[in-house]
Amino acid sequence: MYSGQIVFAQLMDFLPRHEFNQCVRRYRGDYRIRGFSCRDQFLAMAFAQLTYRESLRDIETCLRALKPKLYHAGFRGKVSRSTLANANEHRDWRIYADFAQVLIARARQLYAGDAFGVDLDQTVYAFDSTTIDLCLALFPWARFRRSKGAVKLHTLVDVRGNIPCFVHVSHGKMSDVKALDHLVLEPGAFYVMDRGYIDFGRLYRFTQAMAFFVVRGKRGLDYARRAYHPVDRSTGLRSDQKIVLKGPKTSTLYPVELRRVTYVDLETEKRFVFLTNNLSLPPLVIAQLYKCRWQVELFFKWIKQHLRIKAFYGTTANAVKTQVWIAISVYVLVAILQKELPLPRTLYEILQILSVTLFEKTPIFEALTSPNCRIEDTTIRNQMTLFDL
Repeated sequence: MYSGQIVFAQLMDFLPRHEFNQCVRRYRGDYRIRGFSCRDQFLAMAFAQLTYRESLRDIETCLRALKPKLYHAGFRGKVSRSTLANANEHRDWRIYADFAQVLIARARQLYAGDAFGVDLDQTVYAFDSTTIDLCLALFPWARFRRSKGAVKLHTLVDVRGNIPCFVHVSHGKMSDVKALDHLVLEPGAFYVMDRGYIDFGRLYRFTQAMAFFVVRGKRGLDYARRAYHPVDRSTGLRSDQKIVLKGPKTSTLYPVELRRVTYVDLETEKRFVFLTNNLSLPPLVIAQLYKCRWQVELFFKWIKQHLRIKAFYGTTANAVKTQVWIAISVYVLVAILQKELPLPRTLYEILQILSVTLFEKTPIFEALTSPNCRIEDTTIRNQMTLFDL
């Protein structure tokens, strides 16, 4: 019989302890804290994400039922809903945001060699936002409509591995295009966005930073064609043009050449117009890059279905951001686990298995790779057989 660590402790061993302590010290998270440390808070919230807990009372009840095993799981403080609620409300959410970035950097290294459907060496990011509805009476800081609250998660995803690299949590009224101001642009990288992010003043910042964007164009754009390149219409391409903007405002905001690529999906016959500041890639690659934008939509769908970010354990902005960043940390941790072991299972399968085996004394690799779980029947049968088979 295996007599080592429980699965939860083995999973938490993948977290870099030194870097976590650095993030805590940076924001004085454990200053004058005696009983319930930032690590205890992280472990409790990670447990809630992995086992789909509904509320603080739910977390408290389940962890107290496992009290003999909590020390071996890494907990050093007493877990209670009031203590956890206070920690979520007052401890700086940037502790967990910075620590998530440590995990993200590690995950991106592991997934750097993965293919994503386009033969391209440069990094490709997909950028979009998703809205999470809230009750305005409980979350008055997250105003969205007159009688409705919401928060937005503005997310940048590395399409290699579908790893979130940047997340900005805002109130629901913040427009998507303003989130571009918070991006730190990487020279040479491609940023793929929907047409909601067309702001030529902000897009010009990409060109100045030597980064590339691919964005879906809007109708009614005032432009002049400078050059035209022939295309293979059998691939769905319809045009490949170099243009300059002619509008009195847009021509000032974006004074250099743009590229305009028109593409028709051969299956749905839907027409797309793409704008980009990359003038050298084949036009079909530009269309393929925009198709990668769907990765961020899949990421939003996955975390909403399998992690706790649609219902929150606290009502303050700090509590919401803390929960979001710990949920992202758990997502990235599972992605790291998948690569480092390595595992033949999907992230969904790994998460489901972890949810029911966290406090079992089983090697984590065995728990996640066993094709079927057989339970030996060790009971002594004293009852006689009634029928001969």
